[in-house]
Amino acid sequence: MASNAKLNVTLLGLLFTAATVATAYTNHTVGGDFGWFFHSKTNTSATNYTSWAANQTFNLGDYLIFRTSTNQTVIQTYNGTTYQSCTTDDALDTDTFQYDGGSLEFDQSLTIAVPLTIEGVNYYFSDGDDGVQCQRGMAFEILVRHGNGLPPGLNQPPPPPYVEPPGESPPVKINGGSPALNNKASAGGTDTGAMLYSVFFGVTSLVMSFMC
Repeated sequence: MASNAKLNVTLLGLLFTAATVATAYTNHTVGGDFGWFFHSKTNTSATNYTSWAANQTFNLGDYLIFRTSTNQTVIQTYNGTTYQSCTTDDALDTDTFQYDGGSLEFDQSLTIAVPLTIEGVNYYFSDGDDGVQCQRGMAFEILVRHGNGLPPGLNQPPPPPYVEPPGESPPVKINGGSPALNNKASAGGTDTGAMLYSVFFGVTSLVMSFMC
């Protein structure tokens, strides 16, 4: 009975741990039921995204879910200057990223999942309509806390930089031919066959002289 009780306690502990891990990270649907949209007729955002973000708690490993369309863009940046400018014209590739959106095909539904992988202040905006969407409310900032840290799936080291493999050296050409096919040596262009013939003739003459 004692061993069964210990087994039950162990199983309960494992189930509790699995449940904790499963609920440790949160998917935040940006804007709630309003989604990530801009009303071009009224030049207003679908909701107040700053107020929405203020009522959320964000941790590493969480996801922002942008329920949107191709009429808007999703820009993520860690640069406050880029965020304030509502444009990516002077943004760096190392701190600003554009996700799907802004396609030439309008009104195509999109769902964009953005993982929170950097602790600290993160900025988001849409630069659609030359930045007008951002200026009219499609922008918000969040503070990402450490929480439980990044899950293994998001905590992978970056791949090593690509290094071009060394190319094969071309075959060395000697007197216009490949070493494997050329019968001539490379030193001074001397004919090897002629040299061997001369040596053979000299040895033969020497042997004949002894025999005489």
